[in-house]
Amino acid sequence: MTFNIIKHNDLFSTAGQIGLEDLPLIVAAGYKSVICNRPDAEDGGRHVSSSELAAACAAHGLVFGYLPADATRLSKEHGAALRQLLADMPGPVLAFCRTGNRSTNIFRLANIIDTPGLAAGTANDKLKQYEIVIVGGGSAGIAVASSLLKRAPNAQIAIIDPSSQHYYQPAWTLVGRGVFDSQKTVRPMASLIPEGAQWIQQAVSELLPDHNRIRLDNGDLIAYRQLIVCPGLRLAWEKIEGLQQTLGKNGVTSNYRYDLAPYTWQLVSQLAQGKALFSQPAMPIKCAGAPQKAMYLSCDYWLRQGVLKQIEVEFNNAGSALFGVAVFVPPLMRYVEKYQTRLVFESTLVKVDGEKKLAWFDVKDGAGNISRQEKSFDMLHAVPPQVAPDVVRDSPLANLDGWCEVDPASLQHVRYRNVFALGDVCSTSNAKTVAAIRKQAVVVASNLLAACAGKPLSARYDGYGACPLTVEKGKVILAEFGYGGKLLPTFRLDPTIARRSTWFLKTTVLPWVYWKLMLKGKEWLAKPSKPAENP
Repeated sequence: MTFNIIKHNDLFSTAGQIGLEDLPLIVAAGYKSVICNRPDAEDGGRHVSSSELAAACAAHGLVFGYLPADATRLSKEHGAALRQLLADMPGPVLAFCRTGNRSTNIFRLANIIDTPGLAAGTANDKLKQYEIVIVGGGSAGIAVASSLLKRAPNAQIAIIDPSSQHYYQPAWTLVGRGVFDSQKTVRPMASLIPEGAQWIQQAVSELLPDHNRIRLDNGDLIAYRQLIVCPGLRLAWEKIEGLQQTLGKNGVTSNYRYDLAPYTWQLVSQLAQGKALFSQPAMPIKCAGAPQKAMYLSCDYWLRQGVLKQIEVEFNNAGSALFGVAVFVPPLMRYVEKYQTRLVFESTLVKVDGEKKLAWFDVKDGAGNISRQEKSFDMLHAVPPQVAPDVVRDSPLANLDGWCEVDPASLQHVRYRNVFALGDVCSTSNAKTVAAIRKQAVVVASNLLAACAGKPLSARYDGYGACPLTVEKGKVILAEFGYGGKLLPTFRLDPTIARRSTWFLKTTVLPWVYWKLMLKGKEWLAKPSKPAENP
């Protein structure tokens, strides 16, 4: 067949435009009836007419129904007419239009649901059903929806996300250095939803994978056949006492929030002497290098302004190493020494008093003893602990730490075979970066469609992530690595060297790739790996 068939239940399917030559294949697939939802006059009548189809269907023993509909003017009357047709026609029934979307929408209007506990034909205004539901409309949600529609243009997809804005977060570090316009990091969510996907602007209150359903904050239920979980993670600001009350004032900032990154630049550009504290919480966090990138870029500015010697800079890291991949530590240490930064490892920010310009850290010594240390500051760049969203943490999809538990290679859930996940919410051990999502979206799209077709899940995610370490204005160390810290460089250059070309990549190329390619399903350098062949 030259078109994709979407099966909604055992008695009803939809497809894109069919031709007379497709009828024998439709009969062979077991269909007994065909419904045409395209008006004969649409597109100047260049497609096969309803009268021609009716005669050809009769010759092949198919019952034919004609329910023409303008895609922009669907109504409940169309749903009622479909219900009547289905009551009179033998099943299974195949309905078609130009792309299949119109037929699918008419099916929704008919309120015919085929889910456990509801008989087919039951009207239920609180329950809607989709082939694929994507929870989250951030980088992961939009990218995987676009990748799915690239492979299956007629796929029935709903994206659930309450946000009205979509953010390109990797540039916020640059905003905090005054070299990127914060307004260029945000676009209306509505402008990015892929054509062919439906956006449900609601928050999810409950995941019910044992029933293939989702409950929304407004009480509505959504039924699905395949679920993709990618709501990101939650910035747990409340876990640092006093932090929320002083963010954005009193010298306390964070590049982890759109509205605060410009304040970082204000503080950096105005500080000429005093003490600057930078913090990094325990893993996992978004972009493990981002906390220290804020420190490098600030120090670079102070050095260029000739005031660095009057500023005491301290980087407090809850971990025990500067960076998780050992090969990048020596070149980073050279910048730490250049900027005369004091490193304090196993030091966790736990409390802030902005008005008094004081911060408290729990510091672990070599014997494992923890002491609370008070430190004054003139500027504090704080990074909060980061956790799985409560809706995932409190669901059957979570592992013991609250993350969505998936196979690290296929990204399929380990217990629910019709559930996949990608992005920051995953239980995988990769770095939580946009670069990781760029690879993961292709893996999930490929494997989900393979699962629907009963085929092996052949696409494999190798743990790829990338962290462009902005060590100074104009130079970046491009750290690319996969599971186990294996280096996975894209370019044939020594990845440990800070380069001007990589600064151009970070500041110009990657934002363009994000908006123009990744979110559009154009999979630049995103080909998934394949399983190793048996010897």
